[in-house]
Amino acid sequence: MDYQSSIDLLKKLISLPSFSKEEQLRADFLCRYLQELGFEPKRVGNNLWCPAQNIDSSKPGLLLNSHIDTVRPSDSWTRQPFEPQTEGDRLYGLGSNDAGAALVCLIQTFWRLSRKAQPYNLILGLSAEEEITGAQGIESLMSALPSIDLAIVGEPTGMQAAVAEKGLLVLDCTARGKSGHAAHDNPDNAIYNAIEDINWFKTTILPRSSDLLGPVKMTVTVIQAGEKHNIVPDSCRFTVDIRVNEKYSNQELYDYICTQVKCSVRARSFHLDSSSISPDHPIVKACKTQGLTLYGSPTLSDQARMHCPSIKIGPGQSLRSHTADEFVLLSEIREGAELYYRLLDELKINE
Repeated sequence: MDYQSSIDLLKKLISLPSFSKEEQLRADFLCRYLQELGFEPKRVGNNLWCPAQNIDSSKPGLLLNSHIDTVRPSDSWTRQPFEPQTEGDRLYGLGSNDAGAALVCLIQTFWRLSRKAQPYNLILGLSAEEEITGAQGIESLMSALPSIDLAIVGEPTGMQAAVAEKGLLVLDCTARGKSGHAAHDNPDNAIYNAIEDINWFKTTILPRSSDLLGPVKMTVTVIQAGEKHNIVPDSCRFTVDIRVNEKYSNQELYDYICTQVKCSVRARSFHLDSSSISPDHPIVKACKTQGLTLYGSPTLSDQARMHCPSIKIGPGQSLRSHTADEFVLLSEIREGAELYYRLLDELKINE
């Protein structure tokens, strides 16, 4: 497997629609593709995984992971999202950047690393439902895998190393009041009551900041209240998107917020905590040796549901993800595959 075969594979993947929860066509194709490379992939729903060789219980496990699903194309696309088009160094197509380029580079790296004995059990894991953090994605895949001591998560990072990642806490809040006719005085307007709490989320700076991830970021993103112009509503619902650094657990932050606001607060999930890896880990040292920038990522990935050390790294740029006329550079794919191999060949995970 070489650079050109990786490009051809990515073009094929672009042509196979693979929205979250609808990845079967792409999973079927990738299963056959891995079999043609000589591997024996196993399937968990629309997730795929396979070891490079027989598992040796005396060795640590290294997982190469990326996701096979994509978001749906927006109406502002000017190209056909499922028709790969190459113009100069650019390859256009839905999912080319997020995360098709990382996916094909990791498959190539998996194949190359498997050509010789490694000091770890090499495992490829291709996950579904990443874009919606679905229950039948990485969580169900991880439960089927052998022991994993390190995961490489393929996402567009410009091949720089995200050694920490913000978690996600989504809160559904409800402020209560008393309904009444808008023509009369009403000191208990649910919207006005909500504004007080919304302003708390807007202005509060939590004390624990992170060198890599910065402060916790709280953003009100949805508001719903009232039905008629002449009726004061008795409830106002709003949603808060909170990007949590590694200084707080989601549960701890939720408990604190509940003591600070007057509205009722419900968390959609506590499972998407922030993640980070020790600066002394061998993979971090390998990244430094290769001259990579170490940084904290504000965007969520499958790392949030992995209970093992991990880094996020891959070709492409995060700002291109989920955009109309998405593209990746062919040169990024070539450079990404080579860097993956240099980082991982003979890596001593437990040193």
